[in-house]
Amino acid sequence: MPLLRIRIIGNADDTLAVTALLQGLEGIEHVEETDDLMTHLDDEDSSSAGLSDDIGPGIHELEVHVGNDTTTQRVRDAVELLARERGVVIEYEHDEG
Repeated sequence: MPLLRIRIIGNADDTLAVTALLQGLEGIEHVEETDDLMTHLDDEDSSSAGLSDDIGPGIHELEVHVGNDTTTQRVRDAVELLARERGVVIEYEHDEG
């Protein structure tokens, strides 16, 4: 089953909108948000040590298990349209699997 990874540069509401869209599409096996699975390592000597990182849009990652390549293209088309409407940036990484 193909796995499509989507990175969303936007806020949490944007990610929820993309997730809801994906869950409503036929042929989607599973949608899971996978960001923040690794701890962030700050260098204590860094000039940005201790500063808040909540300024600007966040980065959210989704893993989407799709049934076939046709569904993958449908997902891409639908997510790109929603991203344009909401003014968010999306990136894709596609693994065969």
